[in-house]
Amino acid sequence: MTLLGTAAKLADSFRESAGVRDAHHSLPYTEIEELSAAGVYAASVPAEYGGADLPPSQIAEILRLLAVADPNIAQIPHSHFVYVHLLKLAGTHEQKEFFFRELLDGKRFANAQSERNTRTIAEVNTRYRDGRLDGIKYYCTGTPFAHWIPVLAQSAAGQVVIFVPADASGVQVDEDWDALGQRTTGSGTVTVDNVAVRPEWVIPRAPAFDGPTGFGAYAQLLHAAIDTGIARGALEDAVAFVQTKARPWFEAEVERAVDDPLLVQRFGELGVAVASAEATLAAAGRAVDRVVAERTDTAATEASMAVAVAKVVSDRSALEVSSALFEAGGTRSAAAGSGLDRHWRNARTHTLHDPIRWKYQHIGRSVLRGEAPPRHGLV
Repeated sequence: MTLLGTAAKLADSFRESAGVRDAHHSLPYTEIEELSAAGVYAASVPAEYGGADLPPSQIAEILRLLAVADPNIAQIPHSHFVYVHLLKLAGTHEQKEFFFRELLDGKRFANAQSERNTRTIAEVNTRYRDGRLDGIKYYCTGTPFAHWIPVLAQSAAGQVVIFVPADASGVQVDEDWDALGQRTTGSGTVTVDNVAVRPEWVIPRAPAFDGPTGFGAYAQLLHAAIDTGIARGALEDAVAFVQTKARPWFEAEVERAVDDPLLVQRFGELGVAVASAEATLAAAGRAVDRVVAERTDTAATEASMAVAVAKVVSDRSALEVSSALFEAGGTRSAAAGSGLDRHWRNARTHTLHDPIRWKYQHIGRSVLRGEAPPRHGLV
């Protein structure tokens, strides 16, 4: 079975308990171990290092499949794949040999990148000096499940990513994430207090943005895949609810809710929204595949624009469908026991990652003035 087939099969099994995990804030340790054991976490390891070397489009499809079932589980390996890509772009041969072997042996990355008490998300207060690392990070998705935690820090030579063992002295992982959605991603706080760093753990961040690497487009593609999966999952649950539990509106003069012409119309609109997200995601995936393979300015611009479009469409689709399922299902669908509210909560929370208002800006500048998008990791 291919890795895509394996991911699809695992996603089916994860879906059955997604609502329970959400309701009880139960982290998916078992499910993440199953993904590792199946080789999904090693899916993008280069062939020359013994990996499956799946292109970005297929990694995005894996995350989309997982997000249909449980977007929390889909988001946990997001940063893992992004930092595998950083290793490809900026790691030495020795670093690649070591870390890719770790991944093939079932190890996992997470992230400790963002900070709360800075003026913008682009600023970094965490410091790497004299072989020591100090700082506090938040939104550290996946850290409770990780063996290595890539920490973004400022050094005298510029920004670096330091791959710190999760069990290193001075590392504290607090699962204090309390958002309304994406409740089980483990996106809490990581504190690094005078952590001793080996030189071979340090990777410069600049090579990820020097030239047409597609680094930002790849990361954003995976976010769009999660939103697209949320939209599909919400639509499928809405269909099931209306088919089995919803009552028709009396003015429709029909026996079943599925025969209400206005509901038929609404589900047609929702179907178009989800299909549009899936189509633009697929197109964006092909564009990112090209820039990763070709590394040209033209391919980089096309990939960033295609991903920006996919991000806008998937954002709108996830929010529209996850909200409309209540409109379609009626009052019964709002009952706490239905668990349907998790779709909207997950969509609302995950789509806050980076504002689509700036996607429109970059798309508009490209369309109207022919401007290439910036290379800062979020386009």
